[in-house]
Amino acid sequence: MKRLYATLKLFLGCSIGIFLGRCIYLYFDFKARPDLYAMQSAPWYVDLKFQGIVTAVLAAVLLAVMWQIRKNIDKKG
Repeated sequence: MKRLYATLKLFLGCSIGIFLGRCIYLYFDFKARPDLYAMQSAPWYVDLKFQGIVTAVLAAVLLAVMWQIRKNIDKKG
């Protein structure tokens, strides 16, 4: 159970890190080439909104599972 908890914790950190890295990359790409994003009908951050929602839902599910596992670990000893 402890190994599963550590794996889920790692996965949670990686998914949040990927989201933050993508945010930073997209922001600097937008600042470097604003004309490229001006051609799109939607603002440059719309992709990040969708990915943020997905990351938040994934984080909530992972935290709920981690909470259940932590409860079982504490109960066993």
